[in-house]
Amino acid sequence: MKFDDLKQGFNTLWESMAEGWQRLRQSAAGALIRFMPTEASNLPGKAEVDDDFYLPSQGWALLGGDVFEDERRLIVRVEIPGMKKDEFKIEVVDDALVVSGEKRFEREAAEGRYRVLQCAYGSFRRVIPLAARVVPDQASARYADGVLKVELPKAFPSKPRSQTIHVS
Repeated sequence: MKFDDLKQGFNTLWESMAEGWQRLRQSAAGALIRFMPTEASNLPGKAEVDDDFYLPSQGWALLGGDVFEDERRLIVRVEIPGMKKDEFKIEVVDDALVVSGEKRFEREAAEGRYRVLQCAYGSFRRVIPLAARVVPDQASARYADGVLKVELPKAFPSKPRSQTIHVS
């Protein structure tokens, strides 16, 4: 195998990985959230965890979401597992729904060691762009089974815009 062949193979692998990461980034745009631990997060120290990849100062998680629109409202669903409904704040800022809070680590009462810690803990902020103007003071929210559902009435109810374009 020649050096040029090896170099070409490496370049192809690198481009493939870069394309994969770009696609992942685009599909998860907005959903990949950095959690910033505080003292209230109650995270164990590095010495208490056997997981070589555990960094108590850096936690990332996908807070996946869906946005549904009909003639009268927008409905936003966000997966926020492991929290209680009073542990996050929901607000409309400009043309976006902002969900923020702090997910705290709950220590086990038994003696022992943590082998793996993959969940994210700390303060977070998820911003979800809204496709229409809404009336925030008429919004309602419900949190069940780790899913936050926010219903936002539209300021100007109307059918979602759709236009067929003919190909010539």
